[in-house]
Amino acid sequence: MSGDAPHIPVLRDEVIDALAIVPGERHVDATFGAGGYTQAILERGAEVAAFDRDSQAIEGGHGLVEASGGRLTLIEAPFSAMEGELERRGFLPVDGVTMDIGVSSMQLDQAERGFSFQQDGPLDMRMAPDGMTAAEWLNTADESEIADVLYHYGEEPRSRRVAKAIVSARPLTRTSELANVVRKALGHRPHDKKDPATRTFQAIRIHINRELDELAEGLAAAERVLKPGGRLAVVTFHSLEDRLVKRFLRERSGSQPAGSRHRPVQVQAAAASFEAPQRAVRPGEAEIARNPRARSATLRVAKRTNAAPWSS
Repeated sequence: MSGDAPHIPVLRDEVIDALAIVPGERHVDATFGAGGYTQAILERGAEVAAFDRDSQAIEGGHGLVEASGGRLTLIEAPFSAMEGELERRGFLPVDGVTMDIGVSSMQLDQAERGFSFQQDGPLDMRMAPDGMTAAEWLNTADESEIADVLYHYGEEPRSRRVAKAIVSARPLTRTSELANVVRKALGHRPHDKKDPATRTFQAIRIHINRELDELAEGLAAAERVLKPGGRLAVVTFHSLEDRLVKRFLRERSGSQPAGSRHRPVQVQAAAASFEAPQRAVRPGEAEIARNPRARSATLRVAKRTNAAPWSS
């Protein structure tokens, strides 16, 4: 990648505006990807420490490092590790943390990464080059474990039927094989608006990469590295992620809904570490027309208080 990012990230202008960047500030791009947010932050005069566990993304960012004049540091690590990685580099505390959750467009578009059934490729789905592949897990996991993953991470209502079909079809090695197994199990017509394999692919990807656990750990890490007045901006792309972020910010800001006779009032564990979050922002029609993948995006923003971080 050169100094020009290959694509504009979702809600870029809204994220940059929310960060209210001042020249000389320190910011973290927790999900570097193609470098779109990082480049925009650098253009506002800030220093950036950018994380990505995908070695290809880090390699692709070397040109932007050179163009930054020493203001960009790339770190190949999951964003849950940001506190330790930033401390080692003397980059604490920071004025802003940006997180763009989920699989990137680059990863989806590379058939050999196995994230999508739009093109046939190996059943890999790993964001980092280590760990178990999707094929290895699918071909060894118990049927009940597969069903649970599909239900909880893909919100697949017929998860047991799909899991049974997967086990019967093993071994599976290609994305096209898995997609066809799911379509056959659930029924699929070419004119259907949504491919029935979508939920299964999402669920397996989230499981393989520990995405929800990583998000929870990353939010807590962001709370610890932000200085008072620092801004957190998180873009999510499906309800599981968004609910987790929304709940975190409500808890940390002390703005949980009042109790009822069905749900007791929760006692706040500590002083609010974030101000009440801003209203959620979603892409407009023009952005969705340019990039259909933006349709499900949600941006949530909150400002750090001077209270101590909560114990996780």
